[in-house]
Amino acid sequence: MTRRALVGGLMLVALGAGARGGEAPGQTPAAAHPGLERLKKLAGTWVAADESGKPTDQVVSVIKVIGGGAVVHETIFPGQPQEMVSVYHRDGADLVMTHFCALGNQPRMKADPKSPANQIRWTFAGGTNFDPAKDLHMHEGTITFVDDDHIEFSGVAWVNGKPADDHCATMKLVRKK
Repeated sequence: MTRRALVGGLMLVALGAGARGGEAPGQTPAAAHPGLERLKKLAGTWVAADESGKPTDQVVSVIKVIGGGAVVHETIFPGQPQEMVSVYHRDGADLVMTHFCALGNQPRMKADPKSPANQIRWTFAGGTNFDPAKDLHMHEGTITFVDDDHIEFSGVAWVNGKPADDHCATMKLVRKK
């Protein structure tokens, strides 16, 4: 009984340290990635912009920072039949994203380190549950940071090894206040 209490107590201490972001002795915090830090600032609810750039009532994206600040979780079209999730995080020095698509596949993308300062360009880096040579999938995208309350996302889907013209789109989003 005493041993079980001791182990349980040690686990609580370890979990508590992890929740506070504490590092184990001898470890240093991971270096921040500028793209991930920029994505974290998008936390909140984003709505579609109308033709004049004004916010509408259509919620397009809900962004949260999770995993002790190591992950950005985006729900796209929340509550809709086409609801999807994109998860952004580091993989070593790279910023990566997995898109859990309404098509039932999970393309992975990597941020292009040569993206302009106001953008993150995503390039295809594999995926699961599809054949990229023939199946329809999200293949690339660009997030443009217009200002703190306005972003644009342009995505390009591919099918049969080339861009699918009818599945390429740009969404202009406004932060919901």
